[in-house]
Amino acid sequence: MMATLNSTSVNPGSFMLVGIPGLEQFHIWIGIPFFTIYLVALAGNGILLYLITMDHSLHEPMFFFLFMLASADLILCTTCVPKTLGIFWLKAQKITFPGCLTQLFFLHFSFFLDSAILLGMAFDRYMAICSPLRYTSVLTPRTIVKIMVGIVGRSFSVILPIVFLVKRLPFCRTRIIPHTYCEHIGVARLACADISINIWYGFAVPLMTIISDLILIGISYSLILHAVFHLPSGDARQKALSTCGSHVSVILIFYTPAMFSVLTHRFGHNISLTFHIMFANLYVAIPPALNPIIYGVKTKQIRDKVILLFFPKGRQ
Repeated sequence: MMATLNSTSVNPGSFMLVGIPGLEQFHIWIGIPFFTIYLVALAGNGILLYLITMDHSLHEPMFFFLFMLASADLILCTTCVPKTLGIFWLKAQKITFPGCLTQLFFLHFSFFLDSAILLGMAFDRYMAICSPLRYTSVLTPRTIVKIMVGIVGRSFSVILPIVFLVKRLPFCRTRIIPHTYCEHIGVARLACADISINIWYGFAVPLMTIISDLILIGISYSLILHAVFHLPSGDARQKALSTCGSHVSVILIFYTPAMFSVLTHRFGHNISLTFHIMFANLYVAIPPALNPIIYGVKTKQIRDKVILLFFPKGRQ
């Protein structure tokens, strides 16, 4: 098997995903918390999608962005976690080259979706708090659809070149990937050709996108905080801070590991591979599970709808 995976085939039929290097003997136990976290992500985001779809009182711009975030989170965790569990529990380490490219695409696509959606949510909160009288006239259903199309279009156009950058590479060395899923640089490094374009595109484009999104998000929340602390009503100030607090929590949960992962690939040569791969797995599992919980706890409309969904007698 190893001899086959170390052959000199230029067009690989498949790759072998090792899992978490150095922790192979603990895979079966590591899979249990990952499975639990995945179930929480499926349930939490599924409930959010159901509530926002079925309840007309939640058909507002903020909840449409939340709908998109829940969808992107489901794509992110479902792209990686089931295959990871297959490796941990079933020793299903083999993945075809087309399957690897598909996983790679949806992994990075959902990452860019999340970043753009968080920027859209920051703009939504800016309009709601800083320009409340213009909120409904600016964020019309037509505008929301245009923003959603722009978010998906940007993510697609940025990630599609990565697929072709990987597809063009000849793989004449090992096809053993020391990871639980296929990601751009990890696969490209197995090639027996110059991958400088892959490295710089894979580093510069995500970093520029993240930084530009973070700058715009930072500006939005700076203006929001300035407006909030000038509100005459203490209740209004508390409500605004509570809503923004949930957004900021989600932003930190998303961007902190994302920045770490991007920088580690480029500069983290002294970081343990075991730690890096474990952290990368937590990144695709934990934020999708935490996001619906944060919004369920911090957003009153969502919290009330969840209570009514599970305790319908409370309607009376």
